Amino acid sequence: MRLRPWIVVALLLGFLHAATAEENVITLSSTTSTQASGFFDYYLPLVKKATGVEVRVIAVGSGQALKLGEQGDADVLLVHDKAGELAFVDAGYGEDRREVMYNDFIVVGPASDPAHINGQKDVVAALKAIAEAKSPFASRADDSGTHRTELRLWALAEVDARAASGTWYKELGTGMGETLNTTVGLEGYTLSDRATWLTFGNRGSLRVLVEGDPRLFNQYSLILVSHKKHPHVKTEAARLFVDYMTSAEGQAAIAAFKVGAESPFKPNYGEKK
Repeated sequence: MRLRPWIVVALLLGFLHAATAEENVITLSSTTSTQASGFFDYYLPLVKKATGVEVRVIAVGSGQALKLGEQGDADVLLVHDKAGELAFVDAGYGEDRREVMYNDFIVVGPASDPAHINGQKDVVAALKAIAEAKSPFASRADDSGTHRTELRLWALAEVDARAASGTWYKELGTGMGETLNTTVGLEGYTLSDRATWLTFGNRGSLRVLVEGDPRLFNQYSLILVSHKKHPHVKTEAARLFVDYMTSAEGQAAIAAFKVGAESPFKPNYGEKK
């Protein structure tokens, strides 16, 4: 049966529209903290309205997010592990890294505070005190940005916490929310990102005990996955997303996001360090 010319044209236009629409759908590999905080539920509709780009999120730890980028399974990353990010770019897997927003890490623990660290401004001294008291410490142990930061802090404290795994040091292999839940049950300590803590409802006796040390600064960065390494990635649409997040409008939208009365993320694209 011969198709009428207008039907052929309509079918071709339909295929072209579908192909164009699919080009405007990108995959963002990002951290669990940005997802769990509700940030993407708020922010991604603004991205679509401004750019026409639909963003689908894979929420994993920063280490896994970088691996997905290496494999070409994402178009753009939003992660928080500077050392890992720079290695990713240096190896040719990523390009156009932009520091876009920040918050901080905190040490939370029980109100009873057996390690006596409440109010401590030196996170390294606080970790030494936890180790000396052999108080339970729950580690994400999932190669996330938070976990990588925690290991760097233990190294600064000259404590081989992983050698104590299974005793006072608990390696969980879980996300931040699950790790906080376990910490409640242990009446122990953990390192948390601020955004997840703000949205965590099952706090039990946990309190913020250590904050404000510059070493707890937590930078989030955008990285485009390299088109040279992975020609199938949607660089043009991903760049529209990156350009929006680093625009004046996109930065203002980050600042406007609240959990209760607090801002989980603070924009800082273009700020001098």
